Parts: sequence; C-alpha cells; structure tokens
Amino acid sequence: MRQIVFDTETTGLDPAKGHRIVEIGCVEVMDRSITDNYFHVYINPDRDIDPGALSVHGLTVDFLSDKPIFKSIVSSFIEFIRDAELIAHNASFDVKFIDSELNMAGMGPLISYCSGVVDSLDQARKLRPGKRNSLDALCDFYNISNKDRVLHGALLDARLLANVWLSMTRGQDELIINNKSNSYSGKNLRDNRFYLNLPVLKATTEEQKEHDNYIEDLQKIDKKVTWP
Repeated sequence: MRQIVFDTETTGLDPAKGHRIVEIGCVEVMDRSITDNYFHVYINPDRDIDPGALSVHGLTVDFLSDKPIFKSIVSSFIEFIRDAELIAHNASFDVKFIDSELNMAGMGPLISYCSGVVDSLDQARKLRPGKRNSLDALCDFYNISNKDRVLHGALLDARLLANVWLSMTRGQDELIINNKSNSYSGKNLRDNRFYLNLPVLKATTEEQKEHDNYIEDLQKIDKKVTWP
C-alpha cells in the first residue's frame, strides 16, 4: 500500500482571503515503511506573508522571490501523489489550500488525484481524547526526536508525522495477510512473523492434582476418555 504523508506552509490562514502555499513537503510510506522517496518544493506566492505565518515557518518574501510558482510545479506534485492515500495533520487546512491552488491552475480538486485523504489529527484525538495532540505533543508521547524542529518546515514536519503515524497505527502491521489467498494458512501461522512471545503459565501442584482427579472421575463414567 502506498501512502504519502504531506504538509504545507502558507502565507496565512485562509485561501479565500488570497493566501497561498509557500512550501510543500511529501514523504512516501510503502507497505508501512518510510522510503527514501520524497517531494519537496518552495513556492513563490507572489504576495506578502502575514507576520503570524512568518513567525511559524520563517520563510520570507526575499527567500521565496526566485522560487517557482505553483503552476510550474503542479504536474510534478500530482505525479508524486497520484493514486496514493494521503495523510496530513489537520488535513482540512492543507487540502483547502491545495484545492485553491489547483483551482487557480485550472485543475480538479486534490481528491481526484489520490485514493483518499486521512486526517492524523482526527486519529490522534480518537486514541488520546482530551489530550494535546499537536505534532510536537505526539512526538513527545511516541518518543520521536523533534529536536531539529525550531521552526515549522513542510518536509521536516512530514517526516516527523510519518513516524508518528506509524507509531499511532502500529497494530495494523501485527497481522500480515497472505496476498494470494487473503487468508491465513497453517504455514503462515507457524511462520516467525506470527510468533508471539507469550508467557507460559504452568499449573500448580494442587491444580494438577485436581485435574488428575477430574480425569479419573471421567474415566469411571467412560473408560475411553484419554484426555491428558
């Protein structure tokens, strides 16, 4: 299964007010393993950046002035995420910005190019109701180092989120399905991948004696009983 964990940085909070994307970062997760395949680009928004947004990501107008505009990178972006399941933290924020950019580029919405969008923040809230579920809080909870996260950065945040997502959904890779039959065979169950290191609880002497007496009583009724 191919998944893309992604993040964006923007000039402000609302594309309806003319705010634009300034950075996109995407990390590929293939069959629940983070690969070396990623997509990252800075984008010239052709407008000012709100002070609040600048304090979050630190990307200035001067830095972005020689970067490509969204329309010139959109084909590469779509090709990278095509048909994958997308994962983002507070996904509605990123999706509304990307949809706005795609619309201005004369293209369809994001969902028309991928297999679906999953909100990791929604998943975290279900797992940790009433807790802080920011990316930093989740990194702390799952012991994922975020020491390099002084400012937000789309690629860095996507990498952190990919690790958080795999930690949050760890139970999904504990059972491996045979792709050919979609069922478990006896061989599969004996395979090391399915071995569980469970504790062995041995019967006490008293419990063993009670069991032996029980079997003796059964054999008085039916001598064919051979249950050990």
